[in-house]
Amino acid sequence: MSYNEKLSQRVRALLRNTPGIEGKKMFGGIGFFLHGNMACGILNDDLIIRIGPDGYEDALALPHTRVFDITGRTMKGWVMVSKAGCSSGEDLSAWVQRGVAFASSLPKK
Repeated sequence: MSYNEKLSQRVRALLRNTPGIEGKKMFGGIGFFLHGNMACGILNDDLIIRIGPDGYEDALALPHTRVFDITGRTMKGWVMVSKAGCSSGEDLSAWVQRGVAFASSLPKK
């Protein structure tokens, strides 16, 4: 597996002024962590967003989303957004901010 470098650069640009963000390559993709908690990531051409249990069902009802399941085990509170769902800057920014908002609600690691 790999990840879309162009999408990674776009996400990094959105996060560049966010204190406490760190990018880590993992499992063939890349994750972006806020104070040790994953906020979002990229695997292949898909954006991974950690939204938490409260917004999970609503997020899955949105276009271009699906459950986060790369191992045969669904991870609730996480969604995958296809390339079409984050092609515009506005859409990508909204998803990334959603992940950052959830990660910022968690205790620092």
